[in-house]
Amino acid sequence: MDLGLLILRFVVGLTLAAHGAQKLFGWFGGYGLDGTGQFMETLGFHPGRRHAALAGLTEAGGGVLLALGLLTPLGAALVASVMLVATITVHLKNGFFAAGGGYEYNLVLAAAALSVAFSGPGVLSIDALLGYSFAGTLWGIGAIGVAVVGALVQLAQRHPSAAAGHVSTTA
Repeated sequence: MDLGLLILRFVVGLTLAAHGAQKLFGWFGGYGLDGTGQFMETLGFHPGRRHAALAGLTEAGGGVLLALGLLTPLGAALVASVMLVATITVHLKNGFFAAGGGYEYNLVLAAAALSVAFSGPGVLSIDALLGYSFAGTLWGIGAIGVAVVGALVQLAQRHPSAAAGHVSTTA
């Protein structure tokens, strides 16, 4: 079971960390802060560059925490929060399937991260090494709560009426 959790944490966590690096640094074919910031402004997030930095840091930071199994519920909450914002602002209107720009990919990443918040990171984690016991229903529900509040705070800053010529791409 612990090896399975390690694989799940690494794949989901490093995937999110790479998405964050795309936004922050333009790595892995990303657009960096300037390009991502321009896209964020089309979604109604002003100033776009600041929101791009916040999204990139949330993805990268949450992904790294999840991959390492360090403060695992927080990492899971960060991942789920940024995926919820991406789902609502970009993908929901496109339906379920990712092939059509839908939210299926975002849902899978968020659900996988939150599942780890409930199950705990396993013994092959920094949390276990430090003697932290972040696992169980309360930790999972707490991660969901933090994710929803974080997403709502971000969405409250959005002004879609100010968005000029919204172009749909992946967030």
